[in-house]
Amino acid sequence: MSKTFAQTAADILANTVATAPGVPGVVAMVTDKEQNIYEGAAGKRSIGKDDGMTTDSTFAIFSTTKAITATAALQLVEQGKLDLDAPASQYAPDIGKLQVIEGFDGDGTPRLRAPKREITTRMLLLHTAGFGYDFFNETYNRLAQEQGQPSVITASKEALMTPLLRDPDESWEYGSNMDWCGQVVEGITGLRLGEVFQKRIFEPLGIEDMTFELNDDLRARLAIMHARNGDGSLAPMDFELPDKPEVHMGGHGLYGTVGDYMRFIRMWLNDGRGEHGQVLKPETVRMAEKNQLGSRKICALPGVIPSLSNDAEFFPGQSKSWAFSFMVNDEQAPTGRPAGALGWAGLANLFYWIDRQSGYGGFWATQILPFADAASFTGYMEFETAFYESQANSSSAG
Repeated sequence: MSKTFAQTAADILANTVATAPGVPGVVAMVTDKEQNIYEGAAGKRSIGKDDGMTTDSTFAIFSTTKAITATAALQLVEQGKLDLDAPASQYAPDIGKLQVIEGFDGDGTPRLRAPKREITTRMLLLHTAGFGYDFFNETYNRLAQEQGQPSVITASKEALMTPLLRDPDESWEYGSNMDWCGQVVEGITGLRLGEVFQKRIFEPLGIEDMTFELNDDLRARLAIMHARNGDGSLAPMDFELPDKPEVHMGGHGLYGTVGDYMRFIRMWLNDGRGEHGQVLKPETVRMAEKNQLGSRKICALPGVIPSLSNDAEFFPGQSKSWAFSFMVNDEQAPTGRPAGALGWAGLANLFYWIDRQSGYGGFWATQILPFADAASFTGYMEFETAFYESQANSSSAG
């Protein structure tokens, strides 16, 4: 990679930490098909502590877990063990118990009815099954506040047993779909999701530091969660996902390093090939990267619980679709990311993109709540834009 981009990227990371409102620390990387071509870290793992952020720092990666769960499901499709259009209850029976919530009675009791059709794993992969998240949906937030519905971050089975917001396959809404997809994977394999990931994805990719259950080594390198206060200041939070989770949550539960996630991104750049073996067939990757929503489009995410998320949307005003299981930007993004590229994010302001057309991908990691933090997201957009500008400059120079 040119020194120009490396220096520009280092400046962006440093400025994102140092310029108010700032972030405590950040790790960012870019990879081509073969190796990382930029690795950078700036700031501290925790405000007020001496430990600097390093490229091997550990992060709660939240919803960037989802694409890994989707990969495990696609492997089962390849093996003929998972039919995406069969009822998901064939593999995860409890999903068949869920009803649709139509509102609340005068005393606050939820009004429930049977769904008009069964949920399929395809719907789970596409976020069209009818699930939401309490931090993006008022109905789920009311269920949490008034009915004691546990948050998904409790990693409990009870947290999965939410009513559906609407009948399956009616519209796109981002939610706990991939947690249920993880249950489908477990139902088919008879293994916990972490075991499936380890044997079928992490080992072939050479991933060593990614897990649902923190060990002492990873905790020693852990980037601390921070809350953005109303005045823009940051405060460390006493936040950690359950040490021994009842459920390995396929939608958000992994801890890992950015370097290990780059190995996963490279697999998608290389038609399913990892450092130590094939993870997905090339034809599966080519199918999975395409828009699977038809003419339906994804929408902005409204921040319902201010401590967890601001209003959020990538590339406002542009059309965006959904693949298995990524956002697809339907037109070239303002950063220079080409139409048809893949990407998504994690709640604590982690962001990534996978550009199979050009053969590059990147990841930006912080640990800040609420989601769509202006400082972190702006830094990420500048980072991605600088990369594509450096590519354009290299092409014109060549």
